[in-house]
Amino acid sequence: MFYSTAKNDHGLPFNPFKACVVPRPIGWISTVSHDGQVNLAPFSMFNQLGYDPPFVFFSGSNRPGTGQRKDSVTNAEETGEFVVNMATWELREKVSLTSRFVDPDVDEFELAGLGKLPSNMVAPPRVAESPVHLECIYHSTLTLPANRRPSVHHVVVGQVVGIHIRDDVISKEGKIDFVKIRPLARLGYLDYTSVTEAFTMTPQATSEGMIGEAVAATKKKPV
Repeated sequence: MFYSTAKNDHGLPFNPFKACVVPRPIGWISTVSHDGQVNLAPFSMFNQLGYDPPFVFFSGSNRPGTGQRKDSVTNAEETGEFVVNMATWELREKVSLTSRFVDPDVDEFELAGLGKLPSNMVAPPRVAESPVHLECIYHSTLTLPANRRPSVHHVVVGQVVGIHIRDDVISKEGKIDFVKIRPLARLGYLDYTSVTEAFTMTPQATSEGMIGEAVAATKKKPV
């Protein structure tokens, strides 16, 4: 089949676009507002952007019914900081709880019964139950055009300045054990998945950074 995204003439009961780019890791983003209010929310439009230095992004649409930016976007822009907490199979129900649209003064950590850990280099706390955390400094926002006001997406880019990895999820080979963690990922529709199997494959064309070599950063500013 073929359909034009402008016409949306796919003839299916559900729009298949989100199901065409899968699986998507979930960025569980913690932020703090200027007033000190803590926020935690999952974003399925999330991924890495670069590695030297490392960059990540999360993309959020407007809040339904208000047209306002989501709290995570606003907080990251105004305070210049956020933390990415890895969402896992074990934490899936709590991830779902923190996706609820609530007032800005509601602490989603408390709503979901999650513990807080202090970060080393930024103000937002980390999810204590999560095995991996990325401390990020805000870099920029790209606002994407949309056909409807609620569909406007704000793509927040952050530079990763600190990484926490729980010791028990590092294998004897010194690698992160994906199968033990079971990272949560979004599919299309209301479907999700988690990592239950991993295999090694050597690409025909390798490049610097693909394996994740242990290279220390220089004191020079990023180019």
